[in-house]
Amino acid sequence: MRHPLQHLRGNAVRALRNQGLHVDLLGEDLTSNLIEDAQKECLLVNAPLICRAALRVPFSVLKYAMTLDGKIAATTGHASWISCKQSRNLVFELRGRSDAVIVGGNTVRRDNPRLTARHGGGHMPMRIVMTQTLDLPEKANLWDMSEVSTIVVTQRGARRSFQKLLASKGVEVVEFDILNAREVMEYFHDRGYLSILWECGGTLAASAISSGVIHKVYAFVAPKIIGGKNAPSPVGDLGMVEMSQALNLIDVCYEQVGPDMLISGFLQPLPDMVPVIPSPDETFVADPTVSPYDSRIIFFYKTWDPYGAFSNFSPHPIQMPDENGDYVTWMSVEHYYQAHKFIGVDDPLAQDCVEMIKSAKSPEEAARIGRSMQKQKPYLIRSDWDNIKIDVMYRALKCKFSIYPHLNSMLLSTAGSVLVEASPHDLFWGGGRDGEGLNYLGRLLMKLRSEFLGESSSSSETPSLTV
Repeated sequence: MRHPLQHLRGNAVRALRNQGLHVDLLGEDLTSNLIEDAQKECLLVNAPLICRAALRVPFSVLKYAMTLDGKIAATTGHASWISCKQSRNLVFELRGRSDAVIVGGNTVRRDNPRLTARHGGGHMPMRIVMTQTLDLPEKANLWDMSEVSTIVVTQRGARRSFQKLLASKGVEVVEFDILNAREVMEYFHDRGYLSILWECGGTLAASAISSGVIHKVYAFVAPKIIGGKNAPSPVGDLGMVEMSQALNLIDVCYEQVGPDMLISGFLQPLPDMVPVIPSPDETFVADPTVSPYDSRIIFFYKTWDPYGAFSNFSPHPIQMPDENGDYVTWMSVEHYYQAHKFIGVDDPLAQDCVEMIKSAKSPEEAARIGRSMQKQKPYLIRSDWDNIKIDVMYRALKCKFSIYPHLNSMLLSTAGSVLVEASPHDLFWGGGRDGEGLNYLGRLLMKLRSEFLGESSSSSETPSLTV
C-alpha cells in the first residue's frame, strides 16, 4: 500500500521502479477479491501509523480478560488469574509492540502491577498512570524505575506533596487543567507516541471509549464463572439504555488461546487519509497565479514534513508590536495566535492566560493552554475574536515569512502550486478528515505568496477570503 503520510506517499514506489524493479500497488495496479483481502491486511497491520497520521492521537487498544459471565475480578477484587498462561504471554507480546501501557489509579491500588513486557522480548513500553486525585500508594511496583520509566498524569494541583515524592523516585508527573482521555492522548501524540495499550479497569475504559480514543479491543474470555452482583465488569457506564445503542466491533476476529477465546475487533473504521483539496474557484480566489486545473498540490501538516515550516506550529520566533507599539517576541506564530484570544480583555485571569501562553515551552503547549481556557472560561475570550482571528494569523504569518529569508524562499518556490494544510481534525485552518475543512491556513499562505510575488492587487490589506 502507499504510505499513509501524504509527503512520503509514492516516494518508495518511484525509487524502486527507477531501479528497474516491478512494483504493484494493491487496489491500483492489482484488483480482485483476493487483492482486496491483501489490501485489507496491509491496512490492518499499518493501523497505528494510519490512525496517528489522521486522528492526531496514538492508536489505542483496550485489552481485558473476563470470565464467561463478564467479570474482571471477584467481588473482593481478586483477579489472579482469569486468563490462562498462554493468554498472559500474548499480553506480554502486545505490550512489547506498544509505546506505552496505561492504567488507572484503581488498578495501581488493587493490583500493584509491574506492566512490563518481561516475556515479550526486547522493547519495554513506558508505563502511564491516569488519576484525577493522585490517591496512590507511596510504595508501588510502578515507582521502580530500574527497568522502565513511569509517567503519572493527573489534575492540576492534586497532592503537591505526593508529586514531590514521586519526583524524588524519578517518576514524571504531568498535570492537566482538564484530565480526560482525549486531552491525555493528544498530549502523548505530541510527544511522539504511536500506539498505546490500555489495561485499565471499567471506569477508565468507559471514559476512554466515550472520548473516542479507543480504536481496537482485545477481549480474552475465560471459560469460568465467578458470579457476584458487585463484581467489576470490563467497561463501566457508557450512558446507554437500549441494546440498539451498543457499539458494534468491525473486522471481528476469533482465536482460541489455550482454553480461552480471544475476541478482537475495531471500535471505529480506519480513517481516510486523503485531505481536502480546495475547489478551482476557491484556489483562484486565494492565489490568482495558480492554474486550478493544472497545478501541483503541496500538503503540509507536521513541522517535520518537507514543508512543515509552513505550519503555525513551526519553532520560528517572531517579533510583533503590542498595543503600546513596543515589539514583543513570541516563540512561534501559534503562541501569538493563542495569546490574542485574551489580549485586551479587562480581566486579571485573561492577562494571566496571555502570560502563561507567552511562557509556554512549545507551540503545542501554547495551543493546549489557549484551547483549554477557551473551553473552560469562554467569557475570557475577546468579543471580536471570530471577526479578527484570520487577521491575527495573517499578521503573524507575514512577519514570520518576512524575517526568515529561507522561509520566504521556500514559500516563493511553491509558486503555481496549491497549498493544503492537511490536518484531519481542524475544520477551520485545516482540510478536515473527509474534505469538509476550510483550509484557511493554506489559503492565507497562498495569498501571502501572491503578495510577496507582487501579483496581488493590494499588498497592504489583509486578504479577503470567501468560503
